[in-house]
Amino acid sequence: MNPKPTFTDRLRIIFKGVLDSIGAFLNRTGLHPNTITLLGLAGTTVGAYYLALGKMTTGAFILLASVLIDAFDGTMARLRGEPSDFGAFVDSVSDRYAELITFGGLLYFFLTQNNQLAVMVTFAAAAGSVFVSYVKARAEGLNFTAKVGILTRVERYLVLIPLLVFNQPFIAVCIIALLGNITAFQRIFHVRAQGHERMKKQKETN
Repeated sequence: MNPKPTFTDRLRIIFKGVLDSIGAFLNRTGLHPNTITLLGLAGTTVGAYYLALGKMTTGAFILLASVLIDAFDGTMARLRGEPSDFGAFVDSVSDRYAELITFGGLLYFFLTQNNQLAVMVTFAAAAGSVFVSYVKARAEGLNFTAKVGILTRVERYLVLIPLLVFNQPFIAVCIIALLGNITAFQRIFHVRAQGHERMKKQKETN
């Protein structure tokens, strides 16, 4: 079962030339790909701090800059000819921390506003976002694929950042909570279909 390229995959293809040029420049500065990963995480933490203060537009632009910085670590490693499993591991863990820190900033803001509904929705958005990634990782650990769904990480930021710029954090977390959890279930059903197909082939060979 070969899923179609994701939106993220298509973006990487479209912007490969730009990513390669900037990635090559960053390599010449002596920076390590993991350093870029951690810089992106640090920037996200600063952005989340501004979100917690209710400064949504400022926080959104800092998040945007952090996401753009984080886009270059994999490209740098590839151009250096030294992509590693550990580097991919660090990048994946950093991405999960970045999302949780971001939602943590929003959660704190909604708590200060005494908006219990928004707090619950933000928790659902955070849970859905992490679950989307967990399902993919667990599936790949069992030799399945799960690169499907309507709201992967890039799409989540494409929803979140513009709405934060226009000071609409509640709408942002509502959309992510709904579509993020739908995406998680899309991946679960995708893996389920592969599991059934695998069992069918095993029975045929026995």
